[in-house]
Amino acid sequence: MSAALVAGYAADLAFGDPRRGHPVAGFGQLAAAVERRWYRPSRLRGAIVTGLLVMLAATIGRAAGRRGFLATAATTWATLGGGSLRGEAARVGALLADERVDEARAALRALCGRDAGTLDPPGLSAAVVESVAENTSDAVVGALWWGTVAGPAGLAGYRAANTLDAMFGHRDDRYAEFGWAAARLDDALNWPAARFSALLACLLAPLVGGSPRRAWRAARDDGPRHPSPNAGRVEAAFAGALGVTLGGPLSYGGRREDRPALGGGPRPASGDIARASRLSELICAAALAACVAGGLVGER
Repeated sequence: MSAALVAGYAADLAFGDPRRGHPVAGFGQLAAAVERRWYRPSRLRGAIVTGLLVMLAATIGRAAGRRGFLATAATTWATLGGGSLRGEAARVGALLADERVDEARAALRALCGRDAGTLDPPGLSAAVVESVAENTSDAVVGALWWGTVAGPAGLAGYRAANTLDAMFGHRDDRYAEFGWAAARLDDALNWPAARFSALLACLLAPLVGGSPRRAWRAARDDGPRHPSPNAGRVEAAFAGALGVTLGGPLSYGGRREDRPALGGGPRPASGDIARASRLSELICAAALAACVAGGLVGER
């Protein structure tokens, strides 16, 4: 499994997400079809749908793992998203550096679903840095963690839960009940990876010109005040490591949220996007090394 994790990680770095026939996109289409058929504003119904879909994905992942190294490496590649994450972040950063703000607002949609129409350049930069931080844990470290713990079934099941949370785990009228189980399952599965990612952000802060002490203080003091038990820890650690302030008011689908300030210092600028991406890259590489080492010890 360790060698397959390395191969899948390398494929993600080299090629990013598959442009056509992405298994995660296919799973999302299946989940949307199931939702249309089985939706009810019920926690029980949502839990049943979520559980069945995650078990299906884990079963498919286990079957892929039985086909050998290449299938397992391909499963790893399909579940990781670090290469595309940093590529999209760099795109927004370049547009902001060229003062093409309207285009940057449009490009932000590839990273997060917040309303971008009224965001100024610091607000856009903050949105990108927050997305890079959260998805470093969600899209890479969490997948590597569960791949090490539970093999290809863990990879596929984790990515399925993460996808269902993105689809159903909203607080609006439609999903407040139906999406409850998807949101809670994703929180549980991401709990260890988020804290591991935050710890690595603290340790690696000097490599992006930051302070481990400031990063740790932000993760410890500001992270728990965030509405997400996982994203808050990682975003706060990134804010402290980069010496910027994240968080604050934002809007999703016209619904305003007042989130706490994370970190200290100025609002981020376009140049901080590149620093955040570099920190993300370092965290992912360190997480891969740790998971491979842990996997080798377990195999022995």
